Amino acid sequence: MDKPALALHFRLTGALFGAFIGDALAMPVHWYYDTAAMARDYGWVKDFVQPRNPHPDSILWRSKYRPVRPDADILHSQAQFWGQRGIHYHQFLKAGENTLNLQLSQLLMDSLLEQEQYDQQLYLDQYVAFMTTAGRHNDTYVEECHREFFTAWAQQKKGSSAQLPDEKHIGGLCLPLPLLLFFQDRWESALQLAEHHLALTHPGPLMRHALACFADILHDILHGADVRQSLKKNRPKPLQQLTGYPFAELSSRADEDVARNVFSTACYIQQSLPLTLYLAWKYQDDPEQALVVNTNLGGDNCHRGVVLGALLGAMHGEQVWPRRWLAGLANPPAAFSERLAAPCKADDEDFPSPSPFAMPDS
Repeated sequence: MDKPALALHFRLTGALFGAFIGDALAMPVHWYYDTAAMARDYGWVKDFVQPRNPHPDSILWRSKYRPVRPDADILHSQAQFWGQRGIHYHQFLKAGENTLNLQLSQLLMDSLLEQEQYDQQLYLDQYVAFMTTAGRHNDTYVEECHREFFTAWAQQKKGSSAQLPDEKHIGGLCLPLPLLLFFQDRWESALQLAEHHLALTHPGPLMRHALACFADILHDILHGADVRQSLKKNRPKPLQQLTGYPFAELSSRADEDVARNVFSTACYIQQSLPLTLYLAWKYQDDPEQALVVNTNLGGDNCHRGVVLGALLGAMHGEQVWPRRWLAGLANPPAAFSERLAAPCKADDEDFPSPSPFAMPDS
């Protein structure tokens, strides 16, 4: 028997909360590549836990950022930890707290709630203020894309020309997600705005194709397709390079084998997005297990978790996420969730509401 159709507002809020949960769940074991060490340090992660030092796979000791100008300082008090071995990337975050890219997504949400439209210059002003003001976030690691942005920003303030390099990291897909959800009823505009927003920090054709791929699948799912139906769709060749894998065949293999020997658990979009889609395919009917498996595969599991949580949350709705996860988010996007749901509810009256007992208690 087919499941009853799911109202759009449940899909939108499901995608939003799924993204935040996927990131927060993976945060303490972000960028672990030695899964034996991860199991030793944290066990099988299925709940929000606090990160702790040392992080055996941390390469923060070789990451660098020197501000071109004093007002381009984006590390502040965290700079003292750069260059040290064993430092956890997110050492000061609490259990259930989100990493920097999701905090920046929330900054965009606040802007959308305030303006009811996308104002790129307003967001840029807020982004600069957020990153250059000490204490606005408590995350130790700042990704390369943000370091490149503020190097270019500072050079331009000095009167020099500067251009950002083409980007290639899955973390970029976290940033425009609020636009895809907020403007879902004007999809062409939503995609165009998302592309412009992505290009602020993640320019280049590879990231543009990755966003188009993610957005196309998300759009299909918001309008009733399941993950597998969407992935079977014929897409333009640049997108097929990210989706054109034998996911059904791969799903019979062990996840760690697929993750490490077919794709990669690293952050590069050419491998990380297909790995995320593989997990979405295999676990489309078990979103909780999908996020747990993704977390325990390590690597760039936070940013994969955002994409995976958004897709499966859109398919099943907010009620699919366990209560312990929804309640455990340190900074849930509650106001944005309410705003997403409000315009849809009148149109969704013909859809049955999910049973309150459908939400997992675990």
